[in-house]
Amino acid sequence: MSEYYLLIIGIVGAAIVAVLVTYLLASKASFGRIKRAENEAKKIVEDALRDAEIKKKEALLEAKDEWYKAKVSFERELQNKKTEFQKQEKKLSERELNLDRKVDILDKKEKDYVNKEKVLLHRETGIGKREKELEQLVADQNKQLERIAQMSAEEAKKVLMDNLIGQAKMESAALVKEIKERAEMQAEKEAKEFIIQAIYRCAAEHTVESTVSVVPLPTDEMKGRIIGREGRNIRSFETLTGVDVIVDDTPEAVILSAYDPVRREIARMALEKLVTDGRIHPTRIEEVVEKAQKEMAIMVREAGEQACFELGLHGLHDDVINLMGKLNYRTSYGQNVLGHVKEVAMLCALMASELGLDPELAKRAGFLHDIGKAIDRETEGTHTQIGMAFLRKYNEHEYVINAVGSHHNDIPHISPYDVLVQAADAISGARPGARREPLEGYIKRLEKLEELADGFKGVAKAYAIQAGREVRVIVENNEIDDIGASVLASDIARKIESEMEYPGQIKVTVIRESRSIEYAK
Repeated sequence: MSEYYLLIIGIVGAAIVAVLVTYLLASKASFGRIKRAENEAKKIVEDALRDAEIKKKEALLEAKDEWYKAKVSFERELQNKKTEFQKQEKKLSERELNLDRKVDILDKKEKDYVNKEKVLLHRETGIGKREKELEQLVADQNKQLERIAQMSAEEAKKVLMDNLIGQAKMESAALVKEIKERAEMQAEKEAKEFIIQAIYRCAAEHTVESTVSVVPLPTDEMKGRIIGREGRNIRSFETLTGVDVIVDDTPEAVILSAYDPVRREIARMALEKLVTDGRIHPTRIEEVVEKAQKEMAIMVREAGEQACFELGLHGLHDDVINLMGKLNYRTSYGQNVLGHVKEVAMLCALMASELGLDPELAKRAGFLHDIGKAIDRETEGTHTQIGMAFLRKYNEHEYVINAVGSHHNDIPHISPYDVLVQAADAISGARPGARREPLEGYIKRLEKLEELADGFKGVAKAYAIQAGREVRVIVENNEIDDIGASVLASDIARKIESEMEYPGQIKVTVIRESRSIEYAK
């Protein structure tokens, strides 16, 4: 039994020893892990401190860099301000010196004026004394004349007045004639100056006249779709727009032909939309043409309003503005009619201002003078008659209506504004570059100009330059002297005026020069 207890005690002791050994081993392992964790934590802290120190240094360097840049920028700006301040200070110094000089000049002039005033006062006193002496002398002479002529002063005055009146009439008649001739010469000169100044201050752009529009196509296959089955698409398009569609061998393009530029523009817009959309059939064509017509109406309205805005015209009726907008799509000899009427309006206003007339009324008359061209294809009659009838319906000013009707001398003039419109219309249409000139006629005119100048004796060679607006004539130095060169220029100008027709004016320049040539050997 005791052995049994001893065995149990031994087992229990062994178990306790095992537990103790196991505890000791576990404690040792835990201690190792804790030690490793502490080492790792310490290493992390050291790395964090090292990174923090690095970032701190980087931040410090960036801050120093930013500070340096700000310092450099501030110093540069300060230097610029200093330079600008020095310039301003220099200007102020110069102005101060100029003011001092002007003050000195004014002081000197003031002293001169004071001295002159004293001299004038002294002279005035002397003149007063002399006038009294002359009056006394005249009275004495009159008394002596009365005794000699046995006539009273009244009778002598009457005879003298009769003689003076007759003489004054003759002198006044001669003076009136001289003044009239001088006034005519001066009026022509001033009129030319008014026109020249108006032309210099006014210039308008012009487009080239055309009766066709070219619509580009993405591919030639699109031509077949435009024509349609048995030509139904092209017939529908031509019927709706009133424009001829020409489909020929021109690559990737079709041509629209019509004399009415508004219809042609509507057709161009509609066809471009159809080509872009790709759906081409009669129903779609009708929709697109209707939409293009509405867009064209808006464009016409905007063109008229823009023209009125540019000229500063107010109070025009909406129908008048719409008609003026249509002129943007009308040309005359290559000149855009809306641009032409705007130019005429500005010329009229400028010349009216110089002549003391109402520039607004003149501008209105010039702007509306060709309004009949917007409707002359729809109504019988000349564009002047149609324009007058149209403006009367809207109670336009009588001077404006008469200027519209008389600018081609269809009716008599009743106001100066009629003449202004007529002159401005001629200037706008006749100035170089305003209207298109056929190439053949242009070349013939240049050749005629050179041939005419070459026909004079002593001319070596003549050149037409500046599109025929100037001819330069080189003469033989030994045949024509300086005075002869001046006479030759006048003779050539007179011959050009009598034998040629041309827009504007042609400048004749005669060049006479001497050349001495030697060779160094």
